[in-house]
Amino acid sequence: MEEALDLTAQQRVLLCVNAALEKKPKSLVILNIKEISSFADYYILMSGSSDREVQALSSAIQEKMKKAGFLPLGTEGTTHGKWILLDYIDVVISIFYEPIRAFYDLERLWSDAPSMEIPDDTKELTALSDGM
Repeated sequence: MEEALDLTAQQRVLLCVNAALEKKPKSLVILNIKEISSFADYYILMSGSSDREVQALSSAIQEKMKKAGFLPLGTEGTTHGKWILLDYIDVVISIFYEPIRAFYDLERLWSDAPSMEIPDDTKELTALSDGM
């Protein structure tokens, strides 16, 4: 593993998002939760249409982050692929099998947070929008 790059939380968000975009996630949303949460600055949510897609999204993010020198503080759900949680301390990622995401509706839970929805056909994200 290479030495961890000195990246801001926003840059780590872009790294995670662009790794996921290579695998074509559905309904990708970035939430800026730093003003309303004590556990992270950003929460990224996305969906896959099968457990294999969910696992592929998780693997792509973990591989890209590892190459940049970042290992997750923790991971949950990687075996079953219904809801995978990746914790990179100030950036937390939830990757859902679509019906599970609808059931938990985390966007509603964090509805006060500034958010940025990424269109499904996006190939690369070069910057976060203002307020993110």
